[in-house]
Amino acid sequence: MEYCSYYTPIISKQLGKKSKIYKTMRFTTWTYTSFDWIYDLWYKNNVKTVPGTISEFLTPLALAIWVMDSGVKVPLGLSFDKSFTLSECELLVSALDINFGLKANIYNKGIPSQYCIFIPKESMFCLRDNISKYVIPSMRYKILD
Repeated sequence: MEYCSYYTPIISKQLGKKSKIYKTMRFTTWTYTSFDWIYDLWYKNNVKTVPGTISEFLTPLALAIWVMDSGVKVPLGLSFDKSFTLSECELLVSALDINFGLKANIYNKGIPSQYCIFIPKESMFCLRDNISKYVIPSMRYKILD
């Protein structure tokens, strides 16, 4: 089964901030109805939500990808830069504790109904122990002291 189209990826350059040149790549993928269950699990009325069964899917690899994508190293630990509802944060914090023994906190971003998750410095060793083998070299700074 093929998951990419037959079109050759298009590589181009893009001018960024301070006149820095970035390379970009565009490619096309196929969609399959066999993956619809994933969409249905995560989207309700076209709004992305954390499913109640998140702990079943939050593996060490998934956590590593989450850290590399949305994790922000801060002086006192690691913060996830994405906003969630309070109930979604509670689900995620519970899954982090159950699946990995991680102690995480929920904080409000100063915007009503927008909460984030913070992993304190005391839990960073546990986080590293669980995900370090999946974290690519350029992202390791996020989990190191």
